[in-house]
Amino acid sequence: MKKIGVVGSINMDMTVQAERIPLKGETLKGENLKYIPGGKGANQAVAMAKLGADVEMFGCVGDDSAGKDLLENLKSVGVKTEHIRIADNVPTGLALITVGENDNTIIVVAGANNCVDIDYVNQIRDALLQCDIVLLQHEIPQETVEYTAKLCTENGVKVVLNPAPARPVKPEILEKVTYLTPNEHETVILFGEEQSFEELMKKYPEKLVITQGSKGVSTCLKNGEVVLVPARKSKVVDTTGAGDTLNGAFAVAITEGRAMKDALKFANTAAGLSIEKAGAQGGMPTYQDVIKELEE
Repeated sequence: MKKIGVVGSINMDMTVQAERIPLKGETLKGENLKYIPGGKGANQAVAMAKLGADVEMFGCVGDDSAGKDLLENLKSVGVKTEHIRIADNVPTGLALITVGENDNTIIVVAGANNCVDIDYVNQIRDALLQCDIVLLQHEIPQETVEYTAKLCTENGVKVVLNPAPARPVKPEILEKVTYLTPNEHETVILFGEEQSFEELMKKYPEKLVITQGSKGVSTCLKNGEVVLVPARKSKVVDTTGAGDTLNGAFAVAITEGRAMKDALKFANTAAGLSIEKAGAQGGMPTYQDVIKELEE
């Protein structure tokens, strides 16, 4: 089995349910306050572990109760955690999530995720380079993302960059990564509005994968054909973590040697199943769940 690495964020998600997303200056009544393990990096690692992959998480937590709980949670689903650093006198990352009207708003407090610096990456270098593919996101410092992408690519390790939350990325980093998985908003931040999505995908065949929410996911195949793999029709409960599930499942499918279109179908199906339950990680499907759904 191929090894997958994730260098990224580990957060505690504090979620609250409201009748809708509050307007500026407005106070609404909330209910169902929950503390749920999250962070884009950890979410992607858990998604892959639940799909049966050999996954190691690289990142930092604080020396607080949330950090202990998050490490235990990762271990409980089979994610390897031996290289996660516990940072002294720093709080564990926190995300404040409001869920309403089948959507959400998120505020992220980085905390220990800011300790995922270049020195840390150099410390874990050997373990990292044993991976076949490494996933990166934007909830750790930008220079760490860039450094890790270069390090992996130069050593023959494939890189999936999920550029979320949206922020610009240097053109040379976009060239280096193996797969780039922005949503529509992130695509505009990365490339501007001069070129259409179709033109961009044709420029980066089987590399640029644009996720489009309820519409599905698009890419350009090596033969020049632009494909949209439609989203699975789901009974939406909570969309938190759907993108992370998609990215994790996509990486698993790629390491299995699936063709691009099949890999995206697998990823889309996993994401569609994940939004039918509450919580970013709680709804993530098993490999059997996804295969059963694909066979139907």
